[in-house]
Amino acid sequence: MIKKIAVLLLLSSIFFCSCRKMDRKTTREVVQHYHKEGKLNGAVLIVQNDSMVCDTVLGYADFKSQRPLEKETPFYIASLAKPITAIGIMLLEQKKLLSYDDRVNRYINDLPDYLKEITIRQLLTHTSGVCDYENVLTGTLTNKDVMHWLQNQKLQFVPGMKYQYSNTGYILLALIIEKVSGTSLKTFLEENISHPLKMQHMVVYDETKPDIPAKAIGYTKNKVKDDYTQLTTGDGGIYATTDDLYKLDKALRNGLLLAKHNTEVMYRLPVFPDGKLGPYGLGWFVENKHTGKIVMHTGGLAGFRSLFWRDLKNNTTIIVLTNQGDAFPVYNFLDEIKETLVK
Repeated sequence: MIKKIAVLLLLSSIFFCSCRKMDRKTTREVVQHYHKEGKLNGAVLIVQNDSMVCDTVLGYADFKSQRPLEKETPFYIASLAKPITAIGIMLLEQKKLLSYDDRVNRYINDLPDYLKEITIRQLLTHTSGVCDYENVLTGTLTNKDVMHWLQNQKLQFVPGMKYQYSNTGYILLALIIEKVSGTSLKTFLEENISHPLKMQHMVVYDETKPDIPAKAIGYTKNKVKDDYTQLTTGDGGIYATTDDLYKLDKALRNGLLLAKHNTEVMYRLPVFPDGKLGPYGLGWFVENKHTGKIVMHTGGLAGFRSLFWRDLKNNTTIIVLTNQGDAFPVYNFLDEIKETLVK
């Protein structure tokens, strides 16, 4: 009798597992479902083990004119610019033009006294204590506006003691790149990243207000125009396509931009005095899982949301750029897509 029960339990378990596999949606079905439900208007690129699983665009670049999205349509990528800014700093380090543990005041003049002990590494890892201007300052802002605002602020904590995300810190990094390179961030990133990698649609949108033909226009979930208008760089300020970002992903995996030691440093988490690790390396959120290292970044501002998720060991990449911002539930989508990729 016990043997019969055991066999029945085993058979029911096999049947249950097979049903789960049959019920599991494919990657494309999940993408189509989110679009059909009005939650995803944008571009999706998903690669697993060097095999393209999904590369598509869904919806409109401009709801008002009903101009359809194309694969060449640039989106504002928001904070996905931070890994690119971090790479800019790392390229300068490779040329021995700076060190991660240099103090910021070595490169930026007229810093208030409270900022003079902060290091480049602390800015990169969001452990500097520099207060975040976002959700405080309003209007169309430039890096100069943020620097002026910083003069009368104070540190949120002793540098190196904890993690606190700061857009302001990445503006300071942009200013360091400009000081060391002797050129604008826009020119530096073009000459050292986008042009060498043939990221043909990547544009740094700064005070020069470069023309970006056929770009995506930002909207809310209710299709009210909510386009990008800022002029800050370093923390954001970049337009790109999913193909551009995939070229960056491949370059980082294959050592085409960074030396081996910098690739390792990029994904190394800071250690706090209590022995705990911070969540953020040099431009990436990092998770050390038993299945391998996961690095990712999200972005969101005005009518744009973005996702750049990379499984380094299993060579899987998920890139999503949207221009109907608050309609897109980033993490729900990511969880469902990851489920489709489990073999």
